[in-house]
Amino acid sequence: MAKPLPSEYPSFYGTYVKLVQDDDLIKVLQASLNEMHETLESIPAATFDYAYAEGKWTVSQLLQHMIDAERVFSYRAMAFARGEQQQLPGFDENEYAGLADVSARNISEMKEELMTLRRSVYFMFKGFTEQDLSRSGVANGNPVTVNALGYIIIGHVRHHFNVIKERYLG
Repeated sequence: MAKPLPSEYPSFYGTYVKLVQDDDLIKVLQASLNEMHETLESIPAATFDYAYAEGKWTVSQLLQHMIDAERVFSYRAMAFARGEQQQLPGFDENEYAGLADVSARNISEMKEELMTLRRSVYFMFKGFTEQDLSRSGVANGNPVTVNALGYIIIGHVRHHFNVIKERYLG
């Protein structure tokens, strides 16, 4: 299925969708596995508690956010692909981050958790039919297609990896 049209997702996700240039979602998801592995391996453990500015998340909080968002977005995709008619709630990333105590988390385990989630997302989307990908639902009060959620998932992590490279590892 081709890259989603702007009408298939809320405009605030446009930044993420634009970070995915390819029209082959499954190919990009598969390639994202290597991309994620390489980027995660480039993050030294010494930066785990580092925040580049006052009030910004630490690397560990940013990784936890990516883990949480990967779960939320993939659940939305699965639910809508299966014909869910109920509106799904939004999530406040700052509230989630504030409640996620990452102080005792191991960075290697967090990296592996994110990789495991992405592998699962890849296989889930690989199993979707064209009809599944074209289905839509409402999350956080906004309509979105399953196909668009695939691009949002990829672009969301790419966005945060760019932030890590520019502001945390720079």
